[in-house]
Amino acid sequence: MAVLSAEIQLGEAGAGPDPAWRTLYRAGAVTALLAVVAYLVALVLDFTVPTAPTSGGAAVLQYVADHRVVYILQQVLWLGPSVLLMVVFLALSVALKDLDPSWAAIGGVLGVASWAITLAYPATGGGVPALVYLSDQYVAATSEVQRAAFAAAAEGFIAQNTIPTAIGILETIGILILALVMLKGVFPRWVAYLGIATGASGIVCEALKPVLGMGYIVYGLLLFVWLVVIGWELYRLARGTETGRLSIALSTRGGTKARA
Repeated sequence: MAVLSAEIQLGEAGAGPDPAWRTLYRAGAVTALLAVVAYLVALVLDFTVPTAPTSGGAAVLQYVADHRVVYILQQVLWLGPSVLLMVVFLALSVALKDLDPSWAAIGGVLGVASWAITLAYPATGGGVPALVYLSDQYVAATSEVQRAAFAAAAEGFIAQNTIPTAIGILETIGILILALVMLKGVFPRWVAYLGIATGASGIVCEALKPVLGMGYIVYGLLLFVWLVVIGWELYRLARGTETGRLSIALSTRGGTKARA
């Protein structure tokens, strides 16, 4: 009887997330919550320091020079979570692979790729790390010609913060695909619906970023909530697979003793 119980539990475990990946689920939970904390600190800094100019190379470079330490910290807090979120998307893809391997892989790859490319195309929406170097050179320049050259170079980086890019759209498509796969199981359906809302609104907001203005905040808030929820659900998933594996091991041991 104990052997039969173990076999049933093994069958049920095989239909769900693979418990062998529970460490990845736990890592995804931790990195999701760490990313949210980093974003919240960045937002606090954004609201406590003077607003940076959104145009004019010379004005932006002078602003960076006047708030150099805070500006660098803001860029680190906005860009650093890119590494953390790659782990989140990888964990989600693995957790959903038994429901639909192809779409889980596609959604995971798009999500991981979007955050990886962000590190190669470092624009945070509120600044660009390269502007720190240009600002230093601008302040150290000894002639107006030199300053004008650095200000002109800054204009190109400033444009990166306002134009829509494929990077942001890739991320939202990845969220949408993974959320649609979630409708088949593993996570609660309301989590899937939250992901669908986040991904769909994100596609629109990223594509229309230059004209939305403050409307872009809608997607930002949904993304924050989604990350918190996903972090918690991945943590529960890691705990659940660990508990299930322990239960199977104990049942199997009991069956062995009964036969002996």
